[in-house]
Amino acid sequence: MSRLLSLYKSLDEAEVSKLRNQVMKSRGVAYLNSKDEASLLTLACAERLEDLDKAASTVARLGNRCSDFGLNRFDLVYTDLKLGIIDLGKLEYGSKDSHKRIEKMEKLVYATSRLYAALESLSELETSERKLHQWRNNSTSKMALQAQATSFDLFNQKIAYQRKQVTHLKATSLWSQTFDRSVGLMARIVCIVYARICVVFGPFVSFLPHVSLRNVRCSHRRDIIRIQPEYCLIEPVREQVVTTRSGPIPKVAKPKLVRFHSQKSILYSADLGDSSSNNNRVFNAAGPATVGGSGLTLRYANLILLLEKYLDSGVTIGDDARGALYDMLPENLKTMVRTKLAKSASIGAAEEEEGDGESLAEGWREAMREIMGWLGPVANDTAIWQAERSFGKRRFEPRPPVLLLQTLHFSDKEKVEAAVAEVLVGLSFIYRYENRRDSSNGGGGRCSFHGASLKF
Repeated sequence: MSRLLSLYKSLDEAEVSKLRNQVMKSRGVAYLNSKDEASLLTLACAERLEDLDKAASTVARLGNRCSDFGLNRFDLVYTDLKLGIIDLGKLEYGSKDSHKRIEKMEKLVYATSRLYAALESLSELETSERKLHQWRNNSTSKMALQAQATSFDLFNQKIAYQRKQVTHLKATSLWSQTFDRSVGLMARIVCIVYARICVVFGPFVSFLPHVSLRNVRCSHRRDIIRIQPEYCLIEPVREQVVTTRSGPIPKVAKPKLVRFHSQKSILYSADLGDSSSNNNRVFNAAGPATVGGSGLTLRYANLILLLEKYLDSGVTIGDDARGALYDMLPENLKTMVRTKLAKSASIGAAEEEEGDGESLAEGWREAMREIMGWLGPVANDTAIWQAERSFGKRRFEPRPPVLLLQTLHFSDKEKVEAAVAEVLVGLSFIYRYENRRDSSNGGGGRCSFHGASLKF
């Protein structure tokens, strides 16, 4: 539910506008990844669809435990949706109905999150309660028991209140919801999110399926779909169906009469991959010339964030920190930095001898800040993207997720390394100048990247 809420909110007008006018046009994304709007929109669309496919796969798996026969075969419903058989015009994003479902899901997610926090607190209190009972049973001093009577009463009130809280949260959270009700909510939102993706990205992305002639009620799209015969079981027929609260899931009076148009689920088809073996196609699309294709995304992100911290004039770099920073660099980047330092050393020394060291250091600092102004946000988004997909760090916050196109994953490796090397060289000159200045003033100085004990 949290994942679906996040997807739903990422497709509203404000977020779509932010994606096109801010994210894709930011200096870091434009320079390191691409300036081609169509290419970036294709990446964004593919990642959103992949996330939705994973959510739909989970909904289909949970649907197997439902009593509603339509929910049992949600995988085929989702297949029909992606083939254009289901009327997208009925799946209106932001409608009163979808708004109510989103609000219901938000309340359930929030209550469930609070429930498990309350259960943890109750578990701690019950542990204390057992120890307290043990102490009371073993205590031989009546005076000590009488002195602690007030504390015992306060503790009993506290644990009683916590148990009431847990009972209330169980009643209002997913704990007490049936599979049919919970999966029914999610199933409808899956379909609405898919329809919204088609509306938002359809004009720019060619691989999205079009809407068939039977579905011309959709106000945003009036194209024709070519139904793939390997997925088609029967042609759509005109028959009276009853739509359940679960969403666009056909159901008639007798379950045996439910007719699905597809016999093969897109969720588990061989060419699109299942939820376990090939569910990271967008992630794996990074070429060998990219940071992600080289397997260095998180390593470079951490390195850049560390450099951003060290650029702060109030931070001192000791030998251990300098050694850790050095160990983070791949061999080719170490070589690049050494070469740049050798070329720039003579120029810097000459300017320092002329008494222009302070202006040189300040010039380097301004240049480094400008680079980090566009390099830092991409590295920060990379760290956020990784954290959002770490199950251990997930906090069930239904905020719009960061996209891969915002991260270093698809960034040109040479451009990233050139920028990182430039920052390292600049910081080396800044620290070297400040070391000499502090030493001449009787201070201890700060460690330079170009120190004798550790040279690039």
